[in-house]
Amino acid sequence: MTENAQIYHVPVLLQQSIDGLNINPAGTYVDVTFGGGGHSREILKHLGEHGRLLSFDQDADAERNIVDDKRFTFVRSNFRYLHNFLRYYDVEKIDGLLADLGVSSHHFDESERGFSFRADGPLDMRMNKRAGLTATDVVNDYSEEKLADVFYLYGELKNSRKLANIICKAREKQELNTINVFLDVIKPLFNREREKKELAKVFQALRIEVNQEMEALKEMLQAATQVLKPGGRLVVITYHSLEDRMVKNLMRAGNVEGKVDKDFYGKVNTPFELVNNKVIVPTDEEIERNPRSRSAKLRIAEKL
Repeated sequence: MTENAQIYHVPVLLQQSIDGLNINPAGTYVDVTFGGGGHSREILKHLGEHGRLLSFDQDADAERNIVDDKRFTFVRSNFRYLHNFLRYYDVEKIDGLLADLGVSSHHFDESERGFSFRADGPLDMRMNKRAGLTATDVVNDYSEEKLADVFYLYGELKNSRKLANIICKAREKQELNTINVFLDVIKPLFNREREKKELAKVFQALRIEVNQEMEALKEMLQAATQVLKPGGRLVVITYHSLEDRMVKNLMRAGNVEGKVDKDFYGKVNTPFELVNNKVIVPTDEEIERNPRSRSAKLRIAEKL
């Protein structure tokens, strides 16, 4: 398989994230979001013969991009199980971890995965196609109150209660199991000027709920705090405020809630030191080349 065929999306903030890892050629690194393999391939270029890279991805499609390299281990699993799999592969501590939390353009392009409102298909949205819960289950089985919470918390939609009410009334007449059927129900709630942005928020909320993204991110970040060596780097690319807030809190306060604990002298007790005090964002040139990077934010911290 050719390199072009393997990489199904362009890595975001590639050089900045690799620089942020400050790679030791003999070190052990983890890419918890393998996807098309772009970041992993770049990490391998910086490793010597004794270096090691473990890359996680729960999506079976990612296996088509596996790197044929004795230093590389592919882990087909959700990154929330980081700690368990590192133990399984006899890895006690790591020198760096990279996470690109964005959804690949590959997922949006495949209509049968149900991630995008731009093409009809099943209302699915599972990253792991072996998992049970789908977006169809969420919109048809959740209570009105629980649906409203999903749209408010994960989509930050102001009309979340009205949206949930409309969905619950519509599903009494028919199952909402395809994108177009679902859109016919919810589109009237949004004005034309903001329709695409609002629909994107609805689909984001459902995707986060289906894949339990916030819980998984919390578990992965907590595990990363435990497995990074002193001097090890945590490098995370986020795309929306919910995940960015969690990452920022962990790096600044040592926990995802952002609860600050200070010592007697007023210094914050945290296991990390920020490498970039100011968040790194893509250049205009990168955004033009890769529109997917538009909302990306890169944060880097070093384990103390």
